[in-house]
Amino acid sequence: MSKRKINFNRAACRPNPVRVSLRALAFVMLAILTVSGCGSGEKTNAADATRGGKAGTAAAAESRPAEVSVAQATERDVPSFLEVTGSLAAHETSEVAPEVSGQVIATPVDVGAFVGANSVIARLDDRDAQLRLQQAQSGVAQAQADLRQTQARLGLAAGDRFEASSIPEARAARAALDSAEASARLAETNARRYAVLVETGDVSRSVYDNARTQAETARAQANSARQQYESVLNAARGNNQGVASDEAAVSTARSQEALARKALGDAVIRAPFAGYVSERGVAIGEYVTPASRVATVLRLNPIKLLLQVPETEAGRVRVGLQTSTSVTGYPDRQFAGRIVAINPAIDPTSRVLSVEAQLENSDNLLRPGMFATARVLQSQAERGVFVPRSAVQINPNTNSSTLYVLEEANGETIVRLRVVQRGSEEGESMRILSGVQDGESVVTSNTAELYDGARVRRK
Repeated sequence: MSKRKINFNRAACRPNPVRVSLRALAFVMLAILTVSGCGSGEKTNAADATRGGKAGTAAAAESRPAEVSVAQATERDVPSFLEVTGSLAAHETSEVAPEVSGQVIATPVDVGAFVGANSVIARLDDRDAQLRLQQAQSGVAQAQADLRQTQARLGLAAGDRFEASSIPEARAARAALDSAEASARLAETNARRYAVLVETGDVSRSVYDNARTQAETARAQANSARQQYESVLNAARGNNQGVASDEAAVSTARSQEALARKALGDAVIRAPFAGYVSERGVAIGEYVTPASRVATVLRLNPIKLLLQVPETEAGRVRVGLQTSTSVTGYPDRQFAGRIVAINPAIDPTSRVLSVEAQLENSDNLLRPGMFATARVLQSQAERGVFVPRSAVQINPNTNSSTLYVLEEANGETIVRLRVVQRGSEEGESMRILSGVQDGESVVTSNTAELYDGARVRRK
């Protein structure tokens, strides 16, 4: 083995200050990591211990029955009804139009105003109508004057009944006729007596001839008096026809006056009934005709409810049934009414039956066009199951309803979750259409802590 000579460089053997510092820093970091790891382990163990404690507490809690309040489902009579929808309409609607043409000079009402029956809605220019009325009144006065003149010629007073034999000329002619008849009868009697005497020779033939001539003359005078009397009667009757003609003229003149007065009244446009003005289609200065619509008036009390009843329920409605109606504008109110009319035919397209009901609307809360839901009350009641409102849980996402019903199992009281169909609410109670029977016990408290099959204890 050869020996090599090793030369030591003393400068190379001296320690480097930078390397010493890096080694020291690495040692310190290793120490810190070691301590941190130990602390983390201790924290992990502590967290595991805490979770273990909570789990034990939850297990202990699950082992205890939940305390709940319980109520019993009860069955009772409830009114039977048919629920349908419809809309409100005015009881009467009138499109008011003028009777005559003319220019509007006044509109004293506006939309929304309440007007009574015969209240003024608008006025037309009535100057022409006033002139025509004055002309007609003059015609009546002239006809009446002509009538009085004719009656005066006959000796009649106003209102007297005409009798042809009662006028002075007729009475005088009648008296002359009676006198002539008496003279003729006397002369004829003398002539017959002389005819007998002449046969016996008691009187001469000349005396008999004279008596017979006097009788013939008296008879001719009587006939002439009769003709004179009949002539006077015919003249009186002719004059009476003049009275009748004058009376007819008076009647015609009065008719003309009535027409002129009506034309003057037609210049004032009035409401046909009490109601509210929903439209006013004219303004001052416009010229209107009988075809123009001046305003629309609605009668709202009572108000009409038009219902649409499905064909399958048509047999459950009849005239006279009471209704209870609700509208979205007044959700807390019910409006009473009754069915007054039923359409005899079903709409072949929609397969619904149109039914009309009337509602009291004295406070004017209901308006035409409102959507309404009505319950048509049936004559016979039905049985319904009710539970406290607090027993029912409603899921707004699915619009489903559930409740818990008590059940005995293996000597313990548990609850069973039921899906139910809810009905109407009456105070603090809710009707259950299906899912619960009469007499079953339902949970009314602590329902949020329960689940299907949970053990419970009554409070």
